Amino acid sequence: MEYKILGDYHTHTIYSSGFRKEGIHATGTIEENAQVAINKGLSTLVISDHGPGHYFYGFRKENILEARKEIDRLNEIYIPKGLKILLGIEANLVSVDGILDVDEDFIKHIDILLMGYHYGATPKSIKDGYNLYILNFASKLMSFTEEKTIEIYTKAYLKALDNYSIDIITHPGSKAKIDIVEVAKKCAKLGTALEISSKHSELSVESLMRIKDLDIDINYYINSDAHIPEDVGNLENGIMKAKIAGIDFNKIKNIQETR
Repeated sequence: MEYKILGDYHTHTIYSSGFRKEGIHATGTIEENAQVAINKGLSTLVISDHGPGHYFYGFRKENILEARKEIDRLNEIYIPKGLKILLGIEANLVSVDGILDVDEDFIKHIDILLMGYHYGATPKSIKDGYNLYILNFASKLMSFTEEKTIEIYTKAYLKALDNYSIDIITHPGSKAKIDIVEVAKKCAKLGTALEISSKHSELSVESLMRIKDLDIDINYYINSDAHIPEDVGNLENGIMKAKIAGIDFNKIKNIQETR
């Protein structure tokens, strides 16, 4: 069985910089990512830099209009060549109440909203900082706290799905464990897709096996989470996980079965 990669919906650029110099966390420009994408035959590329609430490598709010104009300009060049570039953001979960680090003034400029859990995002409150980060680290050292943290993070994900029109949840469960079955059910209900990451551990084969036979209509994207241009479109690891788990490739929105 062979597949054609239609798009990569999770890539980073120098806009993922936070307070630091651009190009330290992710090295490519939007156009450098686009050049790799078109050379690999992709028809869609999503620029999804980290949400602005991330202290170390978040998207600076003052750059959103610059990125919007740049993508609109590049689309005039690349759409005739067969590649459409979308402006997205990988927003950070910053509260157990399902609050993300983007507001409506930010969201109105983007084409697609992704959400992920990351270390280093500024929490909404001290309580959120404890629950989202300290408790997470504690659970890795003291297994008896794991069940409680899974419950907290799962509820936070579910609330975020209610609060925002999220298109894709990135690497769900990779940095903080969640009840993937409950999250998948909610995503299916709302039309939100789950990411099979080629970079991170989740969705893992084990997680995919837990949800693939549920009586729900869940969609997936296999993404690179590229932080250098050369990795754009490198989805082999995610494709391998999906094949081992026996996922129906008709449910993977950016992959097309060719034979």
